[in-house]
Amino acid sequence: MEAVAETFADRLLGFTLPDRSARGRVVRLDGVLKDVLRSHDYPAPIKHLLGEALVLGALMGGLLKDKGQMTMQAQTKSGPVQLLVCDYRAGEMRGYAEFDELALEHVGANPSLATLFGEGYLAITFETGGDQRYQGIVPLEGSSLSAACENYFVQSEQIPTLIRVAGSSTDNGAISAGILIQHLADGEEGRERLHVRLDHPDWEHVETIASTIGHNELLDPELSLEAIVWRLFHEENEILVQPAAALNRGCRCSNDYYNSVIARFPPEEQASMRNEQGEIVIDCAFCSREFILDI
Repeated sequence: MEAVAETFADRLLGFTLPDRSARGRVVRLDGVLKDVLRSHDYPAPIKHLLGEALVLGALMGGLLKDKGQMTMQAQTKSGPVQLLVCDYRAGEMRGYAEFDELALEHVGANPSLATLFGEGYLAITFETGGDQRYQGIVPLEGSSLSAACENYFVQSEQIPTLIRVAGSSTDNGAISAGILIQHLADGEEGRERLHVRLDHPDWEHVETIASTIGHNELLDPELSLEAIVWRLFHEENEILVQPAAALNRGCRCSNDYYNSVIARFPPEEQASMRNEQGEIVIDCAFCSREFILDI
């Protein structure tokens, strides 16, 4: 591995293992996670869930090039958490959850995915810098949101994927981190994509090594992202590391943006949106702010 400046938190590190036809992303969220959680008074289970969702958003969104956007939405009508949304665009992240506070009092300290959502679905949408948009929808199944995302890649993308996420939340703050590894089939880059083998020996090797990562290693604030990659794959012939991309909380709400959206509606519909004072007020769930429009 070539010498690079080490990175620790609120950055996304990309890497590839050329001899194994594999690529990966590793991330640790500290200040970004705190900024997102600060917008609402979330209980502990939701803090942990949002931390996992934002890490997954960075890992998956970071697979896109340029200014592409990834949106992840988990939804159900049968669990304490009715809606979970997060998205990633060019390093900007945001997330939000709707939940039944009374129901959450009975889920325990470390609730499973099924306990939080019951029966629901996970929708993952990728939008490229152009006009391309594709979406995959899978059941909310597995032990965690990370496991459900692994299922998405296998079922919707046919890409063998391993994801590990760790999180820690206390009264003083929260930190979450994770790693994503994928096997790329022959023909992935610029040629017709060939059939993906889940039992490919190169993938079995990479998956086995990546599975040894511990939660404490991912969360250790003194262990750089580069060191994590090196610990796992130092025996490989070559590791190519991409410069770590900065991450930040980026809610894109503004009066100008909402004015442009509402202006598309006909006057009669705009009139129905006004309150008793004749104002159109937009409540942004992501940043917990109200915008009074001047349209």
